[in-house]
Amino acid sequence: MSGSIIFVLVALLLMAVFGVLAVGRHRDVHYVERALATIRALDIEAFRNLVSPDEEEYLRANLSPGKFRQIKRERTRAALAYVSLLSEVSLQFARFGSAVQQNPDPAIAELGRQIATSGIYLRLRTIEARARLSLALAFPVLPSRPLRSLLDQYDRASWLLVNHNGMSRSEHRAA
Repeated sequence: MSGSIIFVLVALLLMAVFGVLAVGRHRDVHYVERALATIRALDIEAFRNLVSPDEEEYLRANLSPGKFRQIKRERTRAALAYVSLLSEVSLQFARFGSAVQQNPDPAIAELGRQIATSGIYLRLRTIEARARLSLALAFPVLPSRPLRSLLDQYDRASWLLVNHNGMSRSEHRAA
């Protein structure tokens, strides 16, 4: 009798483990699809234009000081909206990367670690960018410093995610 109970308990435990793995795999797909959809919806070139020091200098040279401050504040508010989206994307990258680290394939698990790390660094860059943009909103006459580190980190994180997506598709085709 005790052997039957142990067998039933082991079977229930295995079912629970498989259930968690299945939900985790579904969550992986959900995170990557959500992150890719957000990346596609984000017009990164428009964001680059909003935070471009060259564009700011052009506006400063061609607008009256009052009009320049007004336009810079509007552009800064728009840039802050982009940074909020990037902040959301960074969390999706980190969650997805953490989930992918559980993959039994060492190459994919390593890519998951890189995605998670990149997501965390992107999140840190969004915090820094938000502080800089808030300062620019309060003091529009001050020259803005480029947000190059944020944009570079976004490019890296996006590349890693797309690379993982390509690896996953080739893995599924091979199976």
